[in-house]
Amino acid sequence: MTPSQVSARDAATALEEVASLRVRAIDSIAPIIVGQREVLDDILIAILSGGHCLIEGVPGLAKTLIVKSLAQTLALDFGRIQFTPDLMPADIIGTEVLEEDRENGFRRLRFLQGPIFHNVILADEINRAPPKTQSALLEAMQETQVTVGGHCHRLPEPFFVLATRNPIEQEGTYPLPEGQLDRFMLMIRIEYPTVAEELEIVRRTTGSACNTIDPVIDRDVLATAARLVRSMPVSEHVMQRAVDLVRSTRPAAAESPPWLRELVRFGAGPRASQCLVLAAKARAAIEGRPCAEIRDLLRAAPSVLRHRLVTTFAAESEGISPDTIIQRLLQAELPRRA
Repeated sequence: MTPSQVSARDAATALEEVASLRVRAIDSIAPIIVGQREVLDDILIAILSGGHCLIEGVPGLAKTLIVKSLAQTLALDFGRIQFTPDLMPADIIGTEVLEEDRENGFRRLRFLQGPIFHNVILADEINRAPPKTQSALLEAMQETQVTVGGHCHRLPEPFFVLATRNPIEQEGTYPLPEGQLDRFMLMIRIEYPTVAEELEIVRRTTGSACNTIDPVIDRDVLATAARLVRSMPVSEHVMQRAVDLVRSTRPAAAESPPWLRELVRFGAGPRASQCLVLAAKARAAIEGRPCAEIRDLLRAAPSVLRHRLVTTFAAESEGISPDTIIQRLLQAELPRRA
């Protein structure tokens, strides 16, 4: 057997393991979470891609429970930070305290880790904290480290930030700046459950049964799956389509349609192209396919782009959301899928 045949067989086996990882994770969470398969897929895609997620939904849709349950099934250390208007940066990343040795009387500064030192961080209602506190997450999200007193402290690996935002209660909140929004790979919207799902939710949560989640995937398996996603091949055609789609969101670009220039002030940057390709690769991997396809790009586009478009006053006054603009762009893409 040739080395190429061996590597091809190994790659096929690895893809099967990634697809199995997705099935095991969802099956483990199923007794706790009703429905929300697309949301779970998107979060898993971000984790395998090494990205962060912003989750938006009205209260009571189990945003916190979804994140906590997924962290438990992946055997990852989970930490929750409830953002409030009086929260300070040191309350997140930690601080240095003066410590005295009682035996010799010497004093020294010792770093006390903040709640950010976990594998999975749930930043609950992130828009309730002031910008100074929100920005404390920027270095952690981008560099996987925090700096206190001139010293860098590495965060545990893997490290993911899953932030939640309430779209209907804006009094006393601080909108996330565009620079920080761009740090999130995906913005996931959680919708209301169907009638059947809501009935099942009520049935499960009003009885005496208490389900627990056991870890079904260890960190080594997760790390191997993440490396596989990064190493997956992407055709030049798919990569070019990803770049063209992102460039079409920029009003000044030649690729943007004329109608978009009245609705969008600023489009998505190059990081969106990177995230779109990574999300497409991760989507293909969890479905057991060896390479990303155009359909993977189109499915990932709303979550990748919706928080990266800055609309004009005309669009806002007419009630045209970024999602509406993205869907119109995707409809123009559909005839070119082949």
